[in-house]
Amino acid sequence: MDPASNPPSLPLGRHVDYPRHYDAGLLFPIARETGRRAIGLDGDALPFVGVDRWHAYELGWLDPRGKPCMATATFEVPADSPCLVESKSLKLYLNSFNATAFDDDAAVRDRIALDLSAVAGAPVAVAFGLPPLAAGGEGEDIDAIEVEVDAYGPPDAGLLRADAGHEVAETLRSSLLKSNCPVTGQPDWATVVVAYRGPRLDRAALLRYLVSFRDHAEFHEQCVERIFTDLLARARPASLSVEARYTRRGGLDINPWRATPGHERPIATRDTRQ
Repeated sequence: MDPASNPPSLPLGRHVDYPRHYDAGLLFPIARETGRRAIGLDGDALPFVGVDRWHAYELGWLDPRGKPCMATATFEVPADSPCLVESKSLKLYLNSFNATAFDDDAAVRDRIALDLSAVAGAPVAVAFGLPPLAAGGEGEDIDAIEVEVDAYGPPDAGLLRADAGHEVAETLRSSLLKSNCPVTGQPDWATVVVAYRGPRLDRAALLRYLVSFRDHAEFHEQCVERIFTDLLARARPASLSVEARYTRRGGLDINPWRATPGHERPIATRDTRQ
């Protein structure tokens, strides 16, 4: 990882005092360009559209009379924003609302939208509430495939295989995606859903490829962009969508989605693991 993306001021992996009052300065942006350079992406000509959808489970503030209020919330950061929002800084920022009074719910929502938009460098949508739990898994689960695995990092795109003589339209799902935080080394777990139209992917090969992230250190958003880019290059689908639903940490989970332009956006849901 580029050291420039982990400056000493980053409040991750060290003790940080609990914020006593609302403080937008706690938010920490990380330039997307850093991770994209590592996988050969040009920020001015991205091959995908998408969003990073955050779910916040621990949001509280005070009303004008000092009574505590609570809510859940969903934030959507566009994938073409210059910066992503570092997760622990987002947690600390949301905690800073706990002892601060606001006129009403709308004032809280608007303040969060304004602050996140300023840090991301693009408009961020904020809404109270969470998507529903998924009624059932999308597509076909590939995790039961019997495979021998000996590659756990770095991610190996050479493992991917596709049959150019067999065109399909299908959705595949795996809950075996795991990577690590690039700063603390903490594990990040996710279910990844791949929907595509094009040469049929070798499912065992796809599973081995996803497992090859297991010891890899990269931010959630960058892992999804790497998966998307590798699949696009190796399988050459006409249409491709990759979404990862990461498990919760610190009252937050993130769900990055990347797709070829024109691909239908998946319905927002949550996994039971979240």
